[in-house]
Amino acid sequence: MAHDAGIAERLGLLTDLVADGEVVILSGAGLSTESGIPDYRGETGRRRRAEPMTYQRFVSSAPARRRYWARSHLGWRHIVDATPNAGHRAVAELQRRGLVAGIITQNVDGLHQAAGAREVVELHGSLHRVRCLGCGQRSSREALDRRLRAANPGWQASSEMINPDGDAVLDADEIETFRTVDCGGCGGVLKPDVVFFGENVPPSRVDECYALTERAGLLLVLGSSLTVMSGYRFVRRAAARSIPVAIINQGPTRGDGEALMTFDAPLGATLTTILRSIS
Repeated sequence: MAHDAGIAERLGLLTDLVADGEVVILSGAGLSTESGIPDYRGETGRRRRAEPMTYQRFVSSAPARRRYWARSHLGWRHIVDATPNAGHRAVAELQRRGLVAGIITQNVDGLHQAAGAREVVELHGSLHRVRCLGCGQRSSREALDRRLRAANPGWQASSEMINPDGDAVLDADEIETFRTVDCGGCGGVLKPDVVFFGENVPPSRVDECYALTERAGLLLVLGSSLTVMSGYRFVRRAAARSIPVAIINQGPTRGDGEALMTFDAPLGATLTTILRSIS
């Protein structure tokens, strides 16, 4: 009972901090697992062996690009069919009430926006867009999906394992028969508008996130292990500025030492409890 009381007391303190407003959210893959999208490092991540595509391999190897697009073409439907969960909806409602000053997400699934959140900074980009590495033109993933379907009319593949970025695990022979398409404007290489491993987040985007962090009354980390510096740097910046950091995540995180409080708890239920308490 004492342990439960301690959790309730800390959750009450977090609720008070959120109610004070000026909250900046930093969300990771753990926020989307309740929508059926797996993560790399959390509970679902431990059950898979994922080799994410690196930027260097993608730009230098046509077979690597075919492998990526074949797997992503199949896995994309899993991402586009996912719907926001209670955690996404709670964040959007807190923003609607004027308590959230900014949302930084490491996710590429667009579920914050689908839940009604506005002005979300997509740190690692979005799977809903495609960019040409030649001319820089951006287009919708839905348009590319139609082009890939037309280019592969008889292609049949299925997968029981989907990785967090919509990457479906396929057999080699299914990949070999897949046809990719190039930019309709200049014939250049098409790449999802996401930051691959080994690729840098655009500096202007990083600066925007630093500015949001430095103006925060509270940095609230949701569903991120903070393993990569890409997100962890904002926790470090907040801590260096004596801005309180709170973390809700299932499992330990790299930022636990900098946090005022941490909660190893399911995201949807915890955020819903906070929202109801403020109501």
